[in-house]
Amino acid sequence: MDILVVDGYNIIGAWDGLKKLKEMDMAQARDKLIDFMAEYQAYTGQRVIVVYDAYYVQGKASKYDKYEVEVIFTKEKETADECIERLVRDLMNVKTKVYVATSDFAEQRTIFGSGALRISARELLIEMENIEKQIAESIAEQGIVRPSSKIELDANVLEQFEKWRRGVK
Repeated sequence: MDILVVDGYNIIGAWDGLKKLKEMDMAQARDKLIDFMAEYQAYTGQRVIVVYDAYYVQGKASKYDKYEVEVIFTKEKETADECIERLVRDLMNVKTKVYVATSDFAEQRTIFGSGALRISARELLIEMENIEKQIAESIAEQGIVRPSSKIELDANVLEQFEKWRRGVK
């Protein structure tokens, strides 16, 4: 199984759209990133964990799931980097590849040492854009190719079936 651990505030600060949204409303920027990661998870099948540190959200550590994405807010005075490093140690095994999405160079070096792989914020953004493009193409293709029936039927037969379906005699 592949797992993507996302340094939430690092990605928000690196993606232009989320950075602008953060300036207006940090909660919306966090939610938008989670929405993107839910789409990423649905498309790739990877488990996704988004980690936010207590810098912006103070109090006890918390964890919840939104759209199958695990969201972790670290406890006060714990950085996202510390939490990510702990997660990598806990998740790493022979059957699991752990990727960490961050552009923090120091964090990248640390997670490499733990055996995880890294994806920069820019690489993740490019991957998200490609996924959105592929989804849009797939939707457009399905709309064009979609047959009205699995069996070719005469117009009169289709009309009769429609009457029966609607309960008209």
